[in-house]
Amino acid sequence: MLYLTPFIAVAATVAAGFFLFVALGVDPVETLYYFFISPLETKNGLAELGVKAAPLIMIAVGLALGYRANIWNIGAEGQLTMGALCGGAVALAFWEQGGFYILPLMALAGMAGGAAWAAIPAFLKTRFNVNEILTSLMLTYVATLFLAVMVFGPLKDPQGYNFPQSRLFSDSALLPIIWEETRLHLGFVVALAVAVAGWVLLSRSIIGFQIRTLGSAPAAARYAGFDRTRLTWFCLLLTGALAGLAGTFEVAGPVGQLVPNVSPGYGFTAIIVAFLGRLHPLGIIASGFLMALSYLGGENAQITVGLPQAVTGVFQGLLLFFLLASDFLVRYRVRRVKLLLEGV
Repeated sequence: MLYLTPFIAVAATVAAGFFLFVALGVDPVETLYYFFISPLETKNGLAELGVKAAPLIMIAVGLALGYRANIWNIGAEGQLTMGALCGGAVALAFWEQGGFYILPLMALAGMAGGAAWAAIPAFLKTRFNVNEILTSLMLTYVATLFLAVMVFGPLKDPQGYNFPQSRLFSDSALLPIIWEETRLHLGFVVALAVAVAGWVLLSRSIIGFQIRTLGSAPAAARYAGFDRTRLTWFCLLLTGALAGLAGTFEVAGPVGQLVPNVSPGYGFTAIIVAFLGRLHPLGIIASGFLMALSYLGGENAQITVGLPQAVTGVFQGLLLFFLLASDFLVRYRVRRVKLLLEGV
């Protein structure tokens, strides 16, 4: 039943969406068509699905590894932002220059930036036992504001008429397109490779065994001598590096420059992707496509039906709610208990 709960959650979300659209005064059948089917009927729609799924898959794989070890990184959005900033800074440093080495340098800088941002909650957790949920989440807002400071200041385009944006990246700093006449770029292939590598790491390596043991049986992990501090550092740095790489691919792909908001919330949505995929790297591929479809469907319904942009967030929230509720009802049963009160 635990493997069926994602499908139950999706069905419940569609049913709730039906009544939501009725309440909004629009044709629910037509709106659901525009939301879930219409985006997949064109070549560009399929390509955009891959563009939006790539960062979700990449980030969710890193999050899933940490969550399997009960290491709760909630700040992937901030790590994505810092990765985008560091990778974009490299692109601007080589502005109007050519060379095959620019993209790899951007990727390394983005991974280093995301990992460095994740190292802060890792240090506070392992050194002072500070809750990583709070520190990673709060650092997200610091990263967003820091990006805004850089885009409004040192990295602002001097010929951009005072708009808060950097120069457009040169061609050597942009990801190659892998499907002609679309925006689908090499980052999609990298995201699939990351998911496969995450599956191999989790199921076929010693450190993957340690991660699974630490999450399911902490006492056994301590008895076996597994180093929780080392695993905490590994999971947080790996998640930060993958989120930073996803951020670099965003600015080197669809965006093409640094702007104050480089992500529509991929770092937070990836949490839903990880749980919907049952914290399994291969399951995350399917859930990543589903959540990418929610972005596309929300934009499509906004244009064709006139729904507000917030509908996308409502659908994603409903999906997480029904997933958690389904998991709870599968793991536990509601029982009728008689309370015996003495002296009454």
